[in-house]
Amino acid sequence: MVNKSQTGMQGVYLVAAELTGLGFIVSVTSRNAFGADLLVTDQQCNNAWSVQVKTNYEPRTFWLLNRHAKEITSPTHIYVFVNLMGSDRPKFYFVRAEFVAKHTCVEETKSGTWYSFGISDANSHLNSWKDVFGDPGPAPEPQHEPSEQNPN
Repeated sequence: MVNKSQTGMQGVYLVAAELTGLGFIVSVTSRNAFGADLLVTDQQCNNAWSVQVKTNYEPRTFWLLNRHAKEITSPTHIYVFVNLMGSDRPKFYFVRAEFVAKHTCVEETKSGTWYSFGISDANSHLNSWKDVFGDPGPAPEPQHEPSEQNPN
């Protein structure tokens, strides 16, 4: 049985691998970075995004969020919702924070307040990385330092 933190980390690294494979520069943040699991830039570092990953171990109809989801509306903050599919390829939903804030479901229960984002709102964002991040662009040409000549 996989625990929650393992599922979360699996999702973070799967998203990092996916975005890297698409040509983006991706860095995993420290686990205590509020709201950002990944920092992503295009190849020329002209655009940058913070990315929060939410992962379900098995396909579900929603992802749990924290209470700040309704407040975070930065155009450069992106959620990637992941449904792991066992041995099949995971499903990735790339969603802007503004959209998540508007569509976060708040439910009051006896055990507390729950915040979630539903699959019905996510479906139109399946594999929509290009709509969110655009083209990563070509990698810059490597800069070569002049080598020092050995005077001997």
